[in-house]
Amino acid sequence: MLEKIITLVKENDMFTAGDEVVCGLSGGADSCALLLALNELSGKLGIKVSALHVNHCIRGAESDRDEEFCRELCRKNDIPFRAVSCDVPAYAAENSLSDEEAARKLRYAAFAENSSGRKIATAHNADDNLETVILNIARGTALKGLAGIPPVRGNIVRPLLTVTRREIEDYLREKGQCYVTDSTNLSDDYTRNKIRHRIIPVLREINPSVVETSAGSVKAVRAENSLIEEETDKAYSESSDGSSFTGLEKYHSVIRRRCIARLLTANSLPYSQSRLEKADRIVISGGKLNISGDIYFVSDGKTCGLKTIKKHEQQSVSTELSEGENSIYPGKKVLCSIAECDSLKKFHSVHKKLTFYLLDYDKIKGRTVLHNRRFGDRIQLEGKNFTSSVKKLINEKIPPGKRSTLHFISDDEGLIFAEMLGVARRAAPDKNTVKFMVIAVCGDNDDTAGLIVR
Repeated sequence: MLEKIITLVKENDMFTAGDEVVCGLSGGADSCALLLALNELSGKLGIKVSALHVNHCIRGAESDRDEEFCRELCRKNDIPFRAVSCDVPAYAAENSLSDEEAARKLRYAAFAENSSGRKIATAHNADDNLETVILNIARGTALKGLAGIPPVRGNIVRPLLTVTRREIEDYLREKGQCYVTDSTNLSDDYTRNKIRHRIIPVLREINPSVVETSAGSVKAVRAENSLIEEETDKAYSESSDGSSFTGLEKYHSVIRRRCIARLLTANSLPYSQSRLEKADRIVISGGKLNISGDIYFVSDGKTCGLKTIKKHEQQSVSTELSEGENSIYPGKKVLCSIAECDSLKKFHSVHKKLTFYLLDYDKIKGRTVLHNRRFGDRIQLEGKNFTSSVKKLINEKIPPGKRSTLHFISDDEGLIFAEMLGVARRAAPDKNTVKFMVIAVCGDNDDTAGLIVR
């Protein structure tokens, strides 16, 4: 076990000569082994070792017993000791957290408060690492999650990360050292315990050495992840000004997503793998993606970043549709023409570059109105036997950058046309159609001379 610790310490430059190392000591087997092993290796590693116990105040007298055990262990081995207390149940209730998550947050806060200028050593081992990877997979993860627990993070080091729990127990047995057992570790009320008690035993049936082999796999994934992180560092420094990116689109999508994740993390914003994928798509296509509240990730295809956009109620814009040019948005116009059947070939030959939508003029009910999107709009498109939400169709079929200036046409009975989606089934032409309403959407500068065909 000691050789594994020395190898991991050297591979990850965990310590430099003269480092003061504070061991997180719970009194359990893992932390006892960590403390005694580092104390035993302190001369060889050139470090000074002390211990910090965090009393979570979850188990009453049992928590106090653990603190006293840790105090006595350090006294016997002449190791400096300190204990701090935190009220996990109260913190969990105040912040709507599980006891498990609340304890983790408070424990690391205590580590930070008591390690200024020093290293903190935690007792995470190879079994813990496998459990973490399985937990990450269950919750959904990318390569970072498969890399497991990092050996070094800031001033926190984990010297036991390649040591199995079995090796830890053997080490303590050889030294004649007892330890305490936290009763919460025996319960399946905690997610990690379910993995430890139910899933790992099944994996051991498949491969008795699953913890050892997984340690090698995690090490390989960690090395590949490290390479990607280096490339991300380079891309971030080259394309970011701290709040936005320019030229991010030229990098691989894996690098782009990591850069976006860093930007969100730097601004304390939540994200998931799915959210990163959506943000990555609009880096190329343009558009906006709501991240949280009024904060959006916005891209024009060249520059992207975070932007605060206040949500205002959408104003309704409409005008009665007439033959010729119609406009409700700057820079765009809707062209409307009424044509007989024998005029369509001429129509298409003159305007080859425009996309036309055809409606049966005689099926339109009452007056026609050109308008922007309205809340609750629905349409039964040509060729469909069901009615769909316009919002859902837009989200599925239209790039984000093109959604804000879409045109819609309604008659007295509802929608008959939706730009980029099509015409309503009830107004669609058929073999009996003799008069067409022809609709085209184009830019203000497009040549539409001769559009009106009679």
